Amino acid sequence: MKSILLATDGSSTANDAARFLAHLPHDEQIELTVVTVIYVPGAQKTYLAGDWYETCLARERKLADKAFASVQEMFTGANVVLRQIVREGHPAETITAVAREIHPELVVLGATGHAGIARVLLGSTSDYVATHAPCSVLVIRPTGAVEGVHPLRVLIGYEDAGPAQAAIEEFAEFDWGAESNVRLISVCYPDRFFDAPPPKVSPESIQRAAAALHDSAPNAKGLLIESDHIGEGLVRYAESHEVDLMVVGETPRTRLGRVLMGSMTRYVLRHAPCSVWITRNRMIHGGKKKEMEEIGAHGA
Repeated sequence: MKSILLATDGSSTANDAARFLAHLPHDEQIELTVVTVIYVPGAQKTYLAGDWYETCLARERKLADKAFASVQEMFTGANVVLRQIVREGHPAETITAVAREIHPELVVLGATGHAGIARVLLGSTSDYVATHAPCSVLVIRPTGAVEGVHPLRVLIGYEDAGPAQAAIEEFAEFDWGAESNVRLISVCYPDRFFDAPPPKVSPESIQRAAAALHDSAPNAKGLLIESDHIGEGLVRYAESHEVDLMVVGETPRTRLGRVLMGSMTRYVLRHAPCSVWITRNRMIHGGKKKEMEEIGAHGA
């Protein structure tokens, strides 16, 4: 992965996203663009124009520079080239527009935290960006892994299909280390679902997929679970095993469907108690493509 867009407003959730990204070891140089959107409510009203508006803009630009300086400090010594973009506008729409403009491979941003039952809902900005961005998106929720409370726990939703295989390839571009607990989870329907098609993933197939991650995640293992709903099955596993990061692949979008998110992906994004990485509009490349095709062929 060579190009990442990090959205920040200097808030604690934005800083959580930056810290998570800064802790991901990588071999190749990354071009990291840090975008901050200045939004002044009522800025379009003529009676707010003048010195008041200019004062607000000047203050917000200083805060944007402070947020960028904080990100720079987090990435000190890393193989990263940083640049800053500051724009005025609606935060969600502007972040998405910048993503379309600079074509990053991944957009990273923090989720708005909620208490109690409401924690299953994302903030309006992260939800919009995750739904509308033209590339992969990583939405961060703090779980304690970055602070070293426990080794990183990762769940990768797996099936013998292109989106899931592309998600594995994207995930493998970072060195997750031997301590990370990585599980490839494939959900199949219970036996009582007589009209449901048989599961496409065999135990052997998912274990081979896990073995393909050995270089980046030596402890990766595959597991089949049962659930009436794929997204719910993944979320329940994440909850019961205190997962820090869930990785899922999304089917490439057509021109008419580019702003629509698959039902499973949407469910996971809005209900998972952890960070969610959505791999989107990515082709499987090179040797990895051949390797994953062989895995799928063996599992058919």
